[in-house]
Amino acid sequence: MILEIVTPEATLLNTDVELITVPGINGEFQMLNNHAPIVSLLVEGTIKFKGANIQIEEDFEDKFSENKGEFSLPIKSGTIEMKENKVIILAD
Repeated sequence: MILEIVTPEATLLNTDVELITVPGINGEFQMLNNHAPIVSLLVEGTIKFKGANIQIEEDFEDKFSENKGEFSLPIKSGTIEMKENKVIILAD
Protein backbone atom coordinates (compact mmCIF):
# COMPACT_ATOMS: atom_id res chain seq x y z
CA MET A 1 0.00 0.00 0.00
CA ILE A 2 1.09 3.58 -0.52
CA LEU A 3 1.73 5.85 2.48
CA GLU A 4 1.79 9.60 2.01
CA ILE A 5 2.54 11.87 4.98
CA VAL A 6 1.83 15.57 4.44
CA THR A 7 2.56 18.46 6.82
CA PRO A 8 1.88 22.19 6.37
CA GLU A 9 5.53 22.57 5.32
CA ALA A 10 5.94 19.70 2.82
CA THR A 11 5.12 16.17 1.75
CA LEU A 12 7.48 14.23 4.02
CA LEU A 13 6.92 10.76 2.61
CA ASN A 14 5.37 8.99 -0.36
CA THR A 15 6.42 5.33 -0.41
CA ASP A 16 5.21 1.74 -0.48
CA VAL A 17 4.74 0.16 2.97
CA GLU A 18 3.45 -3.12 4.40
CA LEU A 19 2.21 -2.02 7.85
CA ILE A 20 1.21 1.28 9.45
CA THR A 21 0.44 2.01 13.11
CA VAL A 22 -1.08 5.36 14.11
CA PRO A 23 -2.24 7.08 17.33
CA GLY A 24 -6.03 7.30 16.85
CA ILE A 25 -8.38 9.20 19.13
CA ASN A 26 -9.60 5.89 20.62
CA GLY A 27 -6.13 4.37 20.88
CA GLU A 28 -3.40 3.11 18.63
CA PHE A 29 -4.49 1.10 15.58
CA GLN A 30 -2.81 -0.70 12.73
CA MET A 31 -3.49 -1.12 9.00
CA LEU A 32 -2.23 -3.72 6.55
CA ASN A 33 -2.63 -4.04 2.77
CA ASN A 34 -6.22 -3.83 1.53
CA HIS A 35 -7.58 -2.50 4.84
CA ALA A 36 -11.18 -1.33 4.76
CA PRO A 37 -11.65 2.38 3.99
CA ILE A 38 -11.33 4.56 7.09
CA VAL A 39 -11.11 8.21 8.10
CA SER A 40 -9.98 9.10 11.62
CA LEU A 41 -8.52 11.86 13.73
CA LEU A 42 -5.04 11.36 15.15
CA VAL A 43 -3.73 12.53 18.50
CA GLU A 44 -0.23 13.23 19.76
CA GLY A 45 1.91 10.15 19.37
CA THR A 46 4.00 8.29 16.83
CA ILE A 47 3.29 7.05 13.33
CA LYS A 48 5.12 3.75 12.79
CA PHE A 49 5.54 1.88 9.51
CA LYS A 50 7.45 -1.01 7.96
CA GLY A 51 8.16 -2.03 4.41
CA ALA A 52 10.69 -3.72 2.18
CA ASN A 53 11.67 -0.65 0.15
CA ILE A 54 11.00 2.42 2.28
CA GLN A 55 12.27 5.52 0.50
CA ILE A 56 12.62 8.76 2.48
CA GLU A 57 13.84 11.88 0.75
CA GLU A 58 17.23 13.01 2.04
CA ASP A 59 15.83 16.42 3.08
CA PHE A 60 13.43 14.77 5.55
CA GLU A 61 15.47 11.82 6.90
CA ASP A 62 16.18 13.70 10.15
CA LYS A 63 12.44 13.77 11.01
CA PHE A 64 12.21 9.95 11.05
CA SER A 65 13.89 7.40 13.28
CA GLU A 66 14.48 3.72 12.54
CA ASN A 67 14.68 0.73 14.85
CA LYS A 68 15.05 -2.80 13.43
CA GLY A 69 13.37 -1.91 10.15
CA GLU A 70 10.50 0.01 11.74
CA PHE A 71 10.41 3.71 10.95
CA SER A 72 8.69 6.23 13.20
CA LEU A 73 7.61 9.86 13.05
CA PRO A 74 6.32 11.79 16.09
CA ILE A 75 3.22 13.96 15.50
CA LYS A 76 1.14 16.38 17.56
CA SER A 77 -2.16 15.71 15.78
CA GLY A 78 -3.57 14.89 12.39
CA THR A 79 -6.06 13.14 10.16
CA ILE A 80 -5.78 9.83 8.33
CA GLU A 81 -7.66 8.52 5.31
CA MET A 82 -7.30 4.97 3.95
CA LYS A 83 -8.95 4.31 0.60
CA GLU A 84 -8.12 2.02 -2.32
CA ASN A 85 -4.92 0.82 -0.64
CA LYS A 86 -3.54 4.35 -0.24
CA VAL A 87 -3.08 6.01 3.14
CA ILE A 88 -2.87 9.79 3.36
CA ILE A 89 -1.90 11.33 6.69
CA LEU A 90 -2.19 15.08 7.23
CA ALA A 91 -0.02 15.71 10.29
CA ASP A 92 1.22 18.56 12.51
